[in-house]
Amino acid sequence: MGLKRKMYSYLLGHSNLTPFQKEVLINLDKVPCGETVTYGQLAKMINRPSASRAVGNALNRNPYPVIIPCHRVVGKNSIGGYGRGLEMKRFLLAIESIAKFF
Repeated sequence: MGLKRKMYSYLLGHSNLTPFQKEVLINLDKVPCGETVTYGQLAKMINRPSASRAVGNALNRNPYPVIIPCHRVVGKNSIGGYGRGLEMKRFLLAIESIAKFF
């Protein structure tokens, strides 16, 4: 188990998240910096293809948005939501799209 996985296990183990919410956040780690997935794609990643709304709710409860980057999840036809505001989500996505080239 890598250091990053240990950190996730520690952080998520000390949170008030449900097992479903933890599963969503752990799988979100598979989305590379500078890339995005839809809520539906993330739901499929956890083998719950009809749970895109529940995935969005789980992301909204993310207690570690800097460490577990839920801004990388977007809607099928829109940017989706973000608990810290859409301007912040757009800013973070823009920074990552530039940073992936370095």
